Amino acid sequence: MNDSAKLNIAQLNKKDEFYTQYDDIEKELVYYKSFFKNKVVYCNCDKYTESNFVKFFIDHFKDYGIKKLISSNYVPELNLLNSVNEYTPAYMYEYYGDEKYSINTLSNGDFRSEECIKLLEQADVVVTNPPFSLFREFIAMMFRYKKKFLIIGNVNAISYKETFLHILSGEMWLGQSIHSGDREFRVPKDYPLEANGTRIDADGNKYIRVKGVRWFTNIDCECGYRRLSLTERYTPERYPKFDNIDAINVSKTKDIPYNYKGIMGVPITFLDWYHPDQFQLIGNEYSLKINGGRGYINGRRMYGRIFIKRNSNDFLINKNYSMVDMFDLQN
Repeated sequence: MNDSAKLNIAQLNKKDEFYTQYDDIEKELVYYKSFFKNKVVYCNCDKYTESNFVKFFIDHFKDYGIKKLISSNYVPELNLLNSVNEYTPAYMYEYYGDEKYSINTLSNGDFRSEECIKLLEQADVVVTNPPFSLFREFIAMMFRYKKKFLIIGNVNAISYKETFLHILSGEMWLGQSIHSGDREFRVPKDYPLEANGTRIDADGNKYIRVKGVRWFTNIDCECGYRRLSLTERYTPERYPKFDNIDAINVSKTKDIPYNYKGIMGVPITFLDWYHPDQFQLIGNEYSLKINGGRGYINGRRMYGRIFIKRNSNDFLINKNYSMVDMFDLQN
């Protein structure tokens, strides 16, 4: 491979190099504070001089009771050249508290490399922002090595076969602090700012806004689950049935009807509000092996859906049903 080809790969892969804002990390980590006591934390896609994950855990090392912090920066294979044709080194950083630390050079800081897997095996929990394009591989590695994790990804990852099956089985769920909108990330200074929602600060740092960001985790939240308040009433006209699925279509999570006991197809963002005592996850188009691969209504192909059902005991909680509602629920 010539230098020009290597440089093109380097520039392409830099589009995965997003630095999470300290404030966004802080807003999510507060929900799991007690979990981190006596834990070895590994940030395996984080250059210690750049990462706000590393900075956060150093700042909160004592009050979170962390045992040790490890970080290694992600340098993809064949992407060791940066835009000025210099080698980008990979480092392993270990912090022990009280400003005691060690720094060592890695041959390749790719989280899939043998040296990084050895670091992973030492860790109790992984907290990072992995490359979005490698989300499937990253999640697979977390489960292969049976690690607790708290990571950032795109909400569309819910639709990935492997990701959804972990959610369906109750092995993974969405975090607490991000439920809508976009989030701002710092990017390398040679990153091209070609879209709306970008800025450059007074120090020349570049930022972009990314839509559909979510936290993914298998760590229990200290605050518990939130119940979704249901206020809409089911009618056949408002909630049509799918042509090829025995379920009604609900266009928005907030419109889930309180008086329907059958299966409902809801947007993937329903998982922001999923409460296992309130709803049962049935599956998605893939796991249910739906004919045609998607739901159809009057011959029109619909967006991807998650299929859910209210838990029977939830109908008795905090709802004063009318006589008409009670008739609907009994029939």
